[in-house]
Amino acid sequence: QVQLVESGGGLVQGGGSLRLSCAASGRTFSSYSMGWFRQAPGKEREFVAGIGVSGGSTHYADSVKGRFTISRDNAGNMVYLQMNSLKPEDTAVYYCAATSSFRAEITPSLYHTWGQGTQVTVSS
Repeated sequence: QVQLVESGGGLVQGGGSLRLSCAASGRTFSSYSMGWFRQAPGKEREFVAGIGVSGGSTHYADSVKGRFTISRDNAGNMVYLQMNSLKPEDTAVYYCAATSSFRAEITPSLYHTWGQGTQVTVSS
């Protein structure tokens, strides 16, 4: 099984940028599709971005398309989320997750492993 640890969250002004990282342990990382999700207070966890096993396919929520970029480094067991033009509504705890599906899934229940989350706060 893979274990996931997120980092890179923090407080940023609206319009700013942050880069989230997700470090994965285990030798099977490259066999998992990966996703980033977020959860704001009082709201359900929502899909943000996903990337397939080879990194060749990506998928984004409409709310972040054109602003966020997901990438992965299979040799280094890392997944990244570059977030630009941040808005106050992007404020949430961000989680990375792994799924055994060949492609990234948008449904949280299809992911079997989750990190502990990292807080992102965007001020107006």
